Amino acid sequence: MERRISRTGTGIKGLDDIIGGYPQGRSILVTGDPGSGKTIMGLQFAIQSARSGLKTIYITTEEDETDLRIQCASLGWDITDLLESGKLSIIGLSAMRARLTEAEISIGIESVKGNLRKILAEIPDDTEVLIINSIGSHTEKLTTDEFRDQFDLLIYELKKRDITAMIILDSATSEEFNDIALYSVYGAIRLIKRENPYTGRRERVMDIIKMRSTRTPIEFIPYIISDSGLEVIENPEE
Repeated sequence: MERRISRTGTGIKGLDDIIGGYPQGRSILVTGDPGSGKTIMGLQFAIQSARSGLKTIYITTEEDETDLRIQCASLGWDITDLLESGKLSIIGLSAMRARLTEAEISIGIESVKGNLRKILAEIPDDTEVLIINSIGSHTEKLTTDEFRDQFDLLIYELKKRDITAMIILDSATSEEFNDIALYSVYGAIRLIKRENPYTGRRERVMDIIKMRSTRTPIEFIPYIISDSGLEVIENPEE
């Protein structure tokens, strides 16, 4: 008998009804246009997981904890109890990135590489859910082969440790790197801002590019960013 894969809630109203949650112990790639809601999507997943009792780590490569707490507060999310209990931890790598840049300048070398391995080293042993937002800034000095090797290693190690992961890749990352990452992960979602071809209005839709062990819709899924975060909408305005 085929074993049914366990799932973890997405934290997004309406999305679990469509895909049933993210496959547990697997990695999901999220890409999208600026302003499409990638960071909010990651925060919603982190909060949902932590409130479900899962040890959750949110690694941010651009913002710090203060920035993220302000963003959460603007959406009505108080994460103080989650941080104090240790169910949710925020790890900022922007300072580490700055130190690497200073090192490059001071010793006059072309690049300091291997940043994806450094991200792996930051993940505590008891982590159950991981969000990385985003890996783009840690790939800019890698060749295609280096990125492939390091990204594959990241995905392999996360699966071996049974960590359910959301990896966000920003739009500044090269198309070639996007394609490599898409091939390696278990699932992939792209957030899109576009003009509706029928109404002429701007709208946001998500494309479930792939999600193994999951029945996924072929059509785009409309969503909004409301005062409480991303929400899937069943009947977009005509």
